[in-house]
Amino acid sequence: MSNDVVAVEIRGVLPANSGSALFIGNEDKVFVIQVDHNMGSVIGMFLDSTHKERPLTHDLFGHVFNGFGIRLLRVVITELKNSTYYARLILEQDNELGRKIVEVDARPSDSLAMAAQHKSPIYVATNLFKDVEDMSEVLSRIQDSSDHDVA
Repeated sequence: MSNDVVAVEIRGVLPANSGSALFIGNEDKVFVIQVDHNMGSVIGMFLDSTHKERPLTHDLFGHVFNGFGIRLLRVVITELKNSTYYARLILEQDNELGRKIVEVDARPSDSLAMAAQHKSPIYVATNLFKDVEDMSEVLSRIQDSSDHDVA
């Protein structure tokens, strides 16, 4: 990977006033993407490998990918415009006709759900990562308080 992206992971999925807060980041910085409650639940289910009675939409896409021999190589959160994040799915299909790589525009919530489902790497554009507010301390405080609440 080049220097124009930073490797990150989903560090937490927590309930928020307006849905769910996805904490995305690495050891250097963590930032938040707000998603609706249902999407937060779906991402949490994929992260926890929770069994589902019937396939969800992301499961359906996963089955279609498998059926056509498509792999999710990576997800890239590319930019923030007017308080909306943008992302790309980087897909690869390798078959008798050769190797093809396709980039698909997708909502970050769907992209992160797919990455969690397929255990694919997640990246953020370096310029975006530099600009987002660091929420590492907030996540740490929330995790510390929930650890104390359980005891």
